[in-house]
Amino acid sequence: MLDYQKQFITYALDCGVLKFGEFHLKSGRISPYFFNTGLFNTGAQLDKLGQFYAQTLINAEVDIDILYGPAYKGIPLVSATSIAFSRLLRDIPFAFNRKEAKDHGEGGVLVGAPLQGKVWILDDVITAGTSVRESVEIIRNAGATVAGVVIALDRQEKGQNQTSAVQEVSQQFGIPVLPIISLAEIIEFIEQNPSFTEQLAIIRGYRQQYGI
Repeated sequence: MLDYQKQFITYALDCGVLKFGEFHLKSGRISPYFFNTGLFNTGAQLDKLGQFYAQTLINAEVDIDILYGPAYKGIPLVSATSIAFSRLLRDIPFAFNRKEAKDHGEGGVLVGAPLQGKVWILDDVITAGTSVRESVEIIRNAGATVAGVVIALDRQEKGQNQTSAVQEVSQQFGIPVLPIISLAEIIEFIEQNPSFTEQLAIIRGYRQQYGI
């Protein structure tokens, strides 16, 4: 686990974004932890969140021409990450889409810089992969290349088969999916913190049952 990943888990706990307990998921599973990026909901929190996204890209040493955020959750993510990237390394343009095409003014579904070159998609999590698939279509239709995806958390859980939603997206489009953290880092974090001893066995059991 890298330093920025440990810092991100600590920050997510402090902000109430990562919680341990008993949570009923849409899949019907009962999860021992819950992660909700929507709770990064102040200016300062969003500013710091953008730094973690930017650091993930910088650490991966990937080529980037533009950042893309799918509406709606991706819009603040791509804005904050672009700002953070300009502070940490260099200025990078960004764009996002509208849910409905605008029929006046400049029109279209895209807002921001033109989609061109190598585009990285920023999202919070990948559950069914619908948002990423829609984004890939928009980017390719614009004549640009989808270089990869960055998400906050990879739950590393099996979906309808023996692969996870993240693996399915990566395999379908032949692109990397970079999480800031995954369940593996969360487990490593709680292994190193005695205050989470109770959660450790439960989360390990959950991973053994549903993990990839």
